[in-house]
Amino acid sequence: KRIEDRLLELVKQDQQQQLTLLTSIPGIGIKTALFLVVITDGFTKFEKASQLCSYVGITPTILESGSSVRGRSRISKVGNKKLRNLLFLCAFNACKHNKGCRAIYERIVAKGKSKKLALIAVANKLLKQAFAIAKSGLPYDENYVSILAKG
Repeated sequence: KRIEDRLLELVKQDQQQQLTLLTSIPGIGIKTALFLVVITDGFTKFEKASQLCSYVGITPTILESGSSVRGRSRISKVGNKKLRNLLFLCAFNACKHNKGCRAIYERIVAKGKSKKLALIAVANKLLKQAFAIAKSGLPYDENYVSILAKG
């Protein structure tokens, strides 16, 4: 707890603006925002949201080998396990309070896909929203962020 408090104190000194912007996204709390800022070095390590999603390991990977082996697509799980877990937990809250995330969740579940798969898609969407907001420097706006997050 003391380490977390100290980390928050240090990040607030340099990245207070980004923390405020990230916590304006419905579904992302202070812990997740703090972790995102620390892991991405203030979102300077990545040029595109897709690079960040791949780094975290929540992008789908298709398993196939020629024409004989066709496996189910799964998330890659290559990246940071802790951040992936935090985003997955944030997805539950985002489905209730974030308009864009709720739309994705309902669309995927309506197709007959599993709820877990839908939550992973919501986590991916949250990460893209966070990237768009951090890069643009604008606070969350539920009508505008869907256009920015398509990167």
